[in-house]
Amino acid sequence: MSGLSGALQGPGEAAAVTGIALAASMALFAVFLALSGVGPLGVFESIYRGAFASWFAWQNTLQLAAPLMLTALCTALPAQLGLIVIGGEGALIVGGIAAVTAALATRGASPAAVIGSMGLAAVLVGGAWVALAGALRAYRGVNETISTLLLNYIAIALMNHLVTGPMRDPEVVNRPSSWPVGDANMIGQIPGMDVHWGLVIGAIACVAAFVLMRFTVFGFAARIVGGNVRAARIAGLPVARLTVITCFIAGAAAGLAGMIEVAAVQGRVSSSLVAGYGYTGILVAFVARQNPLAVIPMAILLGGINASSGLVQRTHSVPDATVLVMQGIIFLMILVSEPLYGRFRVFQPWAAAHG
Repeated sequence: MSGLSGALQGPGEAAAVTGIALAASMALFAVFLALSGVGPLGVFESIYRGAFASWFAWQNTLQLAAPLMLTALCTALPAQLGLIVIGGEGALIVGGIAAVTAALATRGASPAAVIGSMGLAAVLVGGAWVALAGALRAYRGVNETISTLLLNYIAIALMNHLVTGPMRDPEVVNRPSSWPVGDANMIGQIPGMDVHWGLVIGAIACVAAFVLMRFTVFGFAARIVGGNVRAARIAGLPVARLTVITCFIAGAAAGLAGMIEVAAVQGRVSSSLVAGYGYTGILVAFVARQNPLAVIPMAILLGGINASSGLVQRTHSVPDATVLVMQGIIFLMILVSEPLYGRFRVFQPWAAAHG
């Protein structure tokens, strides 16, 4: 898989190639803005002001980065096995549904018990959702990219059915929504910040994923499968089991993101849960070169870009999809930059020493 190459190269080369891809992306985006009659420098300034120029902007950025860290892991972890999983959006949605279901089932228990049950339900359901695609790939040869994409649409349809039917709160009339989880069961804010604890949970998950994939026997076996499936089978590695377990862990991370969105931001499930975090998480994973540690700063970067979209739209009278165009260009340039690996002689001694 080409998207895994950055994870297998030295950190210096990965940073250099990513930097080149991002610089090229900004140049192409500037051309796009100029052709649209908008000053590129003004837009870049607005993006910076909306994302990082003030403490208020930073808090908005970090708030949006929290779910991106977890949904990015949904793509980054299976990539270690050479799989392209794009099911973070669906896993996030079913995770949110599971969280609300668990909250309703444990109503009357202590807030700690309710929150714990919501997290557990979201992890199990989100993990099972993506593990299904992993099992289809491992045992039936179904392409995991297609299956996870279709599972996203199934998750959205399932959510729409539930919030307009069995789980609908009749007191909400402007938008079909589920029953609330209750104010007492909401995740609070980090002291001194207007950012919920989901940010800390996301960062811890990224560190844990890095340790799992780089310093454990499981992670070593997964990376062997990603390097050469045939050689892994000859060596006796349980490729199918590794595939399903890794996809379960990946889906669990995205499911946890859904629980956090419900328990820290929205309080219930509605169409607002379909905010594109899963798809932006794919971009975060690719920009991070599938490295769970690099996911943290890349999620903050992409979270900042998303946080600035409203300011860009108001200041420059451009469509709100302008930021999405920027993200699309970044994604394309990350893919195009793959052939640059191995072209920098300065990094070849590192590759030879760690090959």
